[in-house]
Amino acid sequence: MLMMSHSKSLEGIEQMRGAAKVLIGALEMIDAYVKPGVTTGYLDKLCNDYIVDNGGVPACVGYEGYQHATCISVNHVVCHGIPGNKTLKNGDLLNIDVVVARNGMHADSSAMYFAGKPSIAAKRLAAVTQECLYLGILEVKPGAPLGNVGAAIQAHAGKYGYSVVRDFCGHGIGAAMHEEPEVRHFGKRGSGQMMLPGMTFTIEPMLNAGRQDVHVMPDGWTVVTKDHSLSAQWEHTVLVTTTGVEILTLRPSENERWNFFKSSHTR
Repeated sequence: MLMMSHSKSLEGIEQMRGAAKVLIGALEMIDAYVKPGVTTGYLDKLCNDYIVDNGGVPACVGYEGYQHATCISVNHVVCHGIPGNKTLKNGDLLNIDVVVARNGMHADSSAMYFAGKPSIAAKRLAAVTQECLYLGILEVKPGAPLGNVGAAIQAHAGKYGYSVVRDFCGHGIGAAMHEEPEVRHFGKRGSGQMMLPGMTFTIEPMLNAGRQDVHVMPDGWTVVTKDHSLSAQWEHTVLVTTTGVEILTLRPSENERWNFFKSSHTR
């Protein structure tokens, strides 16, 4: 078992908490604006302005040529959806993904939203994907192998007949948006490097209602399901502590659900 550390200093972790606070506020704020008739470009501008007004830097702007504060992925778009003139329709399922930098450190998180009244299938996919994220987070503890995270996610998705996207994964985060280690959302329990206190990384499972196969559109960013089935994703930045895990990007609106889930699944 590999034992590379990638641990952050106490000062670095505190700076990441500061970035996370701004990010959390943006994802909480935007919920009230997600409705039919609104464009994804408008939602992106609201997030950008909130981040800047609260002392953060929208880290995706300028990243490898990307020019937006968010990725907004609607329905069969898996990830990296580019905000623009697309107008949301009643029932649309969408993921809003944000990375915030503050004092040289990063935080990364995404959440699912519904425009109007979602279908039962969309609600179910979003709920199970969030459960997969939570189960992956519960595997985070010092001395445990990182592969346990992906194994837990893959097993839960399979119970519901959903496929796990394998082309994209979670990642270390800190002074850079993307660092080591790579965090897969599938795999074998007991595999991978050992998690150690001070490590910070994202867990961001993407589940498809159909097959796992995806396609990158000609714009070089937008990733869609090949079979046009619905896709969902939730993401958090987590910290390995001396006793377990801290979710740096946990939102107040999900506290109750997370605490209930944790208490009902902790053995």
